[in-house]
Amino acid sequence: MIGRRTLLAATGAALLSGAFTAGTARADSTIVVDPSKSYGTWEGWGTSLAWWAKVFGGDPVHADLFADLFFTDKSVTYRGKTLPGLGLTLARYNLGACGWNTVRLADGRTVRMDPGRIPWHKQIGGYWLDPGDTGSPVWDWNADPAQRAMLLRATQRGARSELFANSPMWWMTDSLNPSGATASKKNNLGPAHYRSHASGMAAVALHARENWGVDFASVEPFNEPSSGNWWTGFAGAQEGCFMTPQVQEGVLPLLREELDSRGLTTTKISASDEATVDTAISTWQALGSEARALVDRVNVHGYQGAGGDRAELHRLVVADAGKGLWNSETGTAAADGFTMAQFLLNDLHALHPTGWAYWQPLDTHREWAMIQYTVNDPADPSKGVTLSDTVNPKYHVMAQFSRHIRPGMTMLHTGVPHAAAALDEETGRLVIVVANNGPRTDMTFDLSRFTTAAGGANGAVPRWNTGVGEAYVRREATVREKKVTIPINAKCVQTLEVQGVAV
Repeated sequence: MIGRRTLLAATGAALLSGAFTAGTARADSTIVVDPSKSYGTWEGWGTSLAWWAKVFGGDPVHADLFADLFFTDKSVTYRGKTLPGLGLTLARYNLGACGWNTVRLADGRTVRMDPGRIPWHKQIGGYWLDPGDTGSPVWDWNADPAQRAMLLRATQRGARSELFANSPMWWMTDSLNPSGATASKKNNLGPAHYRSHASGMAAVALHARENWGVDFASVEPFNEPSSGNWWTGFAGAQEGCFMTPQVQEGVLPLLREELDSRGLTTTKISASDEATVDTAISTWQALGSEARALVDRVNVHGYQGAGGDRAELHRLVVADAGKGLWNSETGTAAADGFTMAQFLLNDLHALHPTGWAYWQPLDTHREWAMIQYTVNDPADPSKGVTLSDTVNPKYHVMAQFSRHIRPGMTMLHTGVPHAAAALDEETGRLVIVVANNGPRTDMTFDLSRFTTAAGGANGAVPRWNTGVGEAYVRREATVREKKVTIPINAKCVQTLEVQGVAV
């Protein structure tokens, strides 16, 4: 969650500015959906909680509102507007690294956390406050109440969850600063605290299972560990920790040990949440075979924009190693959502993840946000925040994907980077999502490779459109002789649902 959240912080900001080189979406006259080629079972759409959940999770009115907006498919009223719930099913919980107590270190020093320039809404409180003078850990299970409240709401609405850390707890770091080391690309977790970091994450996962009713499906101990942003001079300060692949190799076996020793043997380990596809390739190749064997799923972030060898990462991770693969975080600096749609479709075309998460649907920067809020004083939480009345088109573009491609569907081949298809074999429902980066045109979807493709009554095919002044507007098309043709304007995203489809 880190190259994304602020325009200054974006690992991928420069990359996004040069958007759409390879893989540019464009109108083709005919797109063939091929059920003979499939790319796994879809697990879900999601978001990281972290900052927006800290801001709004402690206010029951807003917490329930945003939990319904993001984690249900109900129609929800926001500022007088009726919005379609996004139906997200993956909630990534940010294990905080901040604490405000005095700690006595093993060398006898008494220290306090240096928060650097991290604003209050990005300071996430951790649970393990003190290593303990006698080796007995000191925990505060009341820490981070707002983000935890949002996690519980997401869980109650059916979301699966992942536990991830931007940084080890501040007192575990060499700099005693959760925003990073004293220099760029300097390891900030020493060997003395490899097990501390692993043990802390496993302890929180167990406590969540036993006390919160939250069973984390996976634990991710790193976040963009190869990024040069994580140092105390970084302008867009937030929690982060640089860790080389060699450090990661030291942590991973200890994390597996700590999880297993607590009976969390089915809790998966994901890694390494690198900021870009190409960095993820480098890190995966640098990890030794024993470390790779401990990783159940590779997480990668989408801050390389249109760049990155998505197909190669899929080959290495899924085809060769048999691991899972998610795009666990993406954010884009374009409020209309069309950039997001193109990058997302590129992912589905070549990366073939089975899960995909947007970083922050509520964000302080308008272009990154689906709904913007403003922190009135970064140094003073008592001055609160101001919510925008405006819902960016990006929200409705997300709905085009997340409300229709649902967990359990099989991802199918379309042969083009601007259209994705998913089939619910049990109900016979085929979903197609397409983005048009060319001029207004007609697009035809050829379904002739299916045994049947009848549509609804009289061949009816509902379709939804976002773009050119329309926000998730429902229209209709018709399937005739296993073909569906739609008109689509430039910079529009459309979703079709074809019933009566069988392989």
